[in-house]
Amino acid sequence: MAKIKGDISNNFCPQSLYLYGNYEEDGVTPHFGLFCWYGWCWLGEGQGKLGAMVCVGGEKRTKDLIRKTGMLSANLVSEPLLPLADYYGCVSGQDTPDKMKRLPTVERGQALKVPTIAESPVSFELRVVKEEALTEDASPDKATTLFLCEVVNVTLDERLCDSSMPVIERMKLSQAVSTVAEETYVSFFGQELGKWGEPMKLL
Repeated sequence: MAKIKGDISNNFCPQSLYLYGNYEEDGVTPHFGLFCWYGWCWLGEGQGKLGAMVCVGGEKRTKDLIRKTGMLSANLVSEPLLPLADYYGCVSGQDTPDKMKRLPTVERGQALKVPTIAESPVSFELRVVKEEALTEDASPDKATTLFLCEVVNVTLDERLCDSSMPVIERMKLSQAVSTVAEETYVSFFGQELGKWGEPMKLL
């Protein structure tokens, strides 16, 4: 395999998509935003706790709500959820007050006061333990913030817990979506699912 120097990017490094969820100030109206800057870490000594590294670039309604509440949900995007997720990712909540007129089936978190998505195969309830500005001198529209979170609760499709089924089959059941290069959505099994802004046209 020949390799050549490329641009600095994470192209062709699969990254799952998540819908970050929170409630508006009224504690009733759910808000969701689409993100792929999400990773895992381990918190604490001894038993430790599973942690999540949640990044939000720019000043967004989603970031405002995470800061105000100190919590959020992260809902894995599946292929059936992609049109709605793409809509949330392409439409600004700050510029479109009625963005949340389109909603999935919302369920209240089991451990935290966050909205989770029934159609998502895996939903995490996260509590923020630390906030870090990664771009101190950047303008607000380019500022990137890292929220280090503790995973407080996980809910998942019961079929994914069936250990009698091979892992690869359960992965297929989850239908997780990735974005890997050139503003394109793909499945983890090689199927192209459209460019950014295209799936939402199916709504």
